[in-house]
Amino acid sequence: MFLDTFHLLAANAADAGFLEKLNGRLNLGDIIVTVALFTILLVLLKKYAWGPLMGVMDQRAEMIANEIEQAEKSRVESQQLLEEQRKLLNDARTDAQAIVENAREQGESQREEIVKAARNEVSRLKEEASLEIASEREKAVQAVREEFVSLSVLAASKVLGKEVSEEENRALIEETIAKAGDGQ
Repeated sequence: MFLDTFHLLAANAADAGFLEKLNGRLNLGDIIVTVALFTILLVLLKKYAWGPLMGVMDQRAEMIANEIEQAEKSRVESQQLLEEQRKLLNDARTDAQAIVENAREQGESQREEIVKAARNEVSRLKEEASLEIASEREKAVQAVREEFVSLSVLAASKVLGKEVSEEENRALIEETIAKAGDGQ
């Protein structure tokens, strides 16, 4: 119907009685009532439907904006925590390497001290052994001298106590040697 009306408007635009013809075809009262009802309907829709609907949409938009803001804050906080964790991990690695290096150095130092103490102990033991060997050698030499002196005294007393023949001299020397062997 509206197309027909527009065709008529285009065809009759040149006519002077265009509005009269249009008014004859259109009912002005119906148009006014329709526009008034449409306006009332728009006001009612705005008050009871559009306003609450826009309020709900605004609340929804605000909620989404808050969630986005919270998500961004959480992301930034997570990034900060991740950086802190990485820093702590790097610090822990550095500390662990320092501890291992320190332990290695202490171990090396202790090893050197132990080797030095062992060498000192070996030197001390060698010196003690040398002194003990020298002392024992002196004691042995002293004992041999004392034995030799006593054998010489024994042999001289026997020789002086009587005159011996060559055969008796030989027997006396063998007896002295045998006694010297028994003394050791």
